[in-house]
Amino acid sequence: MTLLTNRRSASLVSLLAIAATVTVEAQGLSAGLQYPPTARGSQVDDYHGTSVADPYRWLEDTRSPATRAWIESQNHLTFGYLSTIPERDAIRRRLTEVWNYPKYAVPTKSGNRLFYFENSGLLNQSILYVRDGNRPPRVLIDPNGLSPDGTVALAATSASPNGRYMAYGVSRSGSDWREFRVRSVETGRDMQDTIRFVKFSDISWTKDNRGFFYSGYGESVSGDSMTSVNRNQRVYYHRLGTPQSSDQIIFERRDRPDWLFNAKVSEDGVFAIITIREGTDRRTRLYYVYLDNPGRPRVNAPVVRLIDRLDAEYEFVHSSGDYLLVRTNLGAPRGKLVRIDINNTQPDRWITVIPETSDALRSVTVAGEHIITSYLEDARSSVRVYGMPQFVTPRRTRGVSGPGGGEPVQIGNRAPPASAERRAQTAPGYPYIGELQLPGPGTVDVISGKPGDNELFFSFVSYLSPRAIFRHDLGRNVTAEFKAPRLSIDASGYETKQVFFNSKDGTRVPMFITMKKGLVLDGNNPAILHGYGGFNVAQTPVFSPSNLAWMEMGGIYAVANLRGGSEYGKEWHEAAILGKKQNTFDDFIAAAEYLIKERYTSTPKLAISGGSNGGLLVGAVVNQRPDLFGAALPAVGVMDMLRFHKFTIGWAWTSDYGSADDPQQFSFLHAYSPLHNIRPGVRYPATLVTTADHDDRVVPGHSFKYAAALQAAQSGPAPVLIRIQTSAGHGAGKPTTMQIEEAADRLAFLVRVLGMKPSVTQ
Repeated sequence: MTLLTNRRSASLVSLLAIAATVTVEAQGLSAGLQYPPTARGSQVDDYHGTSVADPYRWLEDTRSPATRAWIESQNHLTFGYLSTIPERDAIRRRLTEVWNYPKYAVPTKSGNRLFYFENSGLLNQSILYVRDGNRPPRVLIDPNGLSPDGTVALAATSASPNGRYMAYGVSRSGSDWREFRVRSVETGRDMQDTIRFVKFSDISWTKDNRGFFYSGYGESVSGDSMTSVNRNQRVYYHRLGTPQSSDQIIFERRDRPDWLFNAKVSEDGVFAIITIREGTDRRTRLYYVYLDNPGRPRVNAPVVRLIDRLDAEYEFVHSSGDYLLVRTNLGAPRGKLVRIDINNTQPDRWITVIPETSDALRSVTVAGEHIITSYLEDARSSVRVYGMPQFVTPRRTRGVSGPGGGEPVQIGNRAPPASAERRAQTAPGYPYIGELQLPGPGTVDVISGKPGDNELFFSFVSYLSPRAIFRHDLGRNVTAEFKAPRLSIDASGYETKQVFFNSKDGTRVPMFITMKKGLVLDGNNPAILHGYGGFNVAQTPVFSPSNLAWMEMGGIYAVANLRGGSEYGKEWHEAAILGKKQNTFDDFIAAAEYLIKERYTSTPKLAISGGSNGGLLVGAVVNQRPDLFGAALPAVGVMDMLRFHKFTIGWAWTSDYGSADDPQQFSFLHAYSPLHNIRPGVRYPATLVTTADHDDRVVPGHSFKYAAALQAAQSGPAPVLIRIQTSAGHGAGKPTTMQIEEAADRLAFLVRVLGMKPSVTQ
């Protein structure tokens, strides 16, 4: 990319002061809003011979005085507008009531201890509890005391195998950066261990309970940590009681700065499996470190390449002897489970133990002597149980020798030698035992169990029921409720149904619609249509107190399962990446047209919402069909498709999006980029953009530039506002008070712009 023009005045603050004021009245708007003046710079970039203006480039610098002044003025306008909505206070009060229910997470077992998170209702952050055997539970970590405003959250917790230590991550203001600490479970006090410069990392202990693997960036972080590109991640091993400076670098690839690593110790303690990704590409490589003796692991042993091809998705599940169980979509777009001999790793020697089905295989867990598989059946969870025959073989990877008794194979050396012993290429599949009975159509998002256990725990959530925790007795094959919350709203008066509609190219797409029972479909109902459609992420049923309050006010909530997600496996995802991304937008537009055609709602009553990649979705379809929607709620969206890869982890998204650095990819990115397809003189729907000043995943400059451009282009009577949350990030760890305030503002905005008269005010 060649810079053509880059002239800036000495002070952007002075530019703000002298810029022409844009008023709502001047644009024919009746509300009398006056948009803050936003200076237009003269930045123009050359993309492969095409000149592209970027007049609001200066808003990318979120810490400059000019940008801070712009944030303050935009928030002043937005909150001033919201304060004039009579229903806002009543909505906030009702949301607080609906939000006030116990929230539970799936417990995990380590040693004789059970660890779990719980929130009594309105706590800003959930508390981590521990239960010793049959004793009453006690508080282990309460993050609510770590900051006065609740903006410090816990992340990536992991108990040592014996349950004596809890390693946990701390995130501030919603940032993706973590600081790892270790707490003694016995005393409830932190030890001296502190690890910084960690991002996108799990924690996995070795079986000697003396240390753990993690992924981090060392002290190589430079520049603005909120915007600088994140590259050169490494796998480290931290030994308890030692300073971070002594942590061992287990694996790095300086020649591959975009590789991301995750190390996981097998349940038998023999292997540390390293999963390698290139950004958000779901295709993976699998390497391993042979730790040998779980009681005295050799963490500095050579790294061995198990699967060194980027041709499919590979997820390590379980190890026994020289065999590994791996979930993959190689030759099976909807997923299968295979058994791999580490001494003979060629794909034609793998044994399929659970073959591909018509449903998408989402996860595999080993619990007791069973294989627990979670599938998506038309975007709804199905949990199926298989038996697991013993397949332990005499281990040939003894002492200091590598696979097959040869020398350890390091990166860059020859492939592991094949075993001299030839095994049969086919074996009987694992016997199907049955399917867990779920409360109804919904999502099982966590399954927790370990080999040798006689029980497993799992969560279930739907659009009308918050997350409940269930315990399944593997021996008796009995499922019982473990913890389940009770709501202040009687959800029995509502219903969820699944419909299917045809997209522009004839593809059949599912959609969930949730609303009051008996609601008259006359086209006058306010509705929110939500979507995501990217990164192989499925939009399965999930509970939201905000959505339930919306439906209590007479609204309809619909979620379309767009291409780009994982609802139907690899092919569904790849049908809407790179140059085929338009399929996501076509699916979403078709979903809106279906809701209108079937008289669930009508254009003046229809709002669309989406966050992150879903924010991009909303911005793109508003540009393509501004006539179709009554309101738009893009949250933390990727709005500048030409520069997203230049900030933090944005480069990782090029596997889905492509990159403007490539001439062909620039062409289709420029064609739909929300920022670059806003057209002056168009009547855009009412829009409330939401973002946060500490978002270091999708940096807030995306939303800042988009909102400024949309305000300048709007010619219709609908407001274009941006709500900028301070001391918050992309969404994870956001305190309850902030969540309620933001939800109240979004619903109040819709009440005003969709012309609603909700019963919440009566």
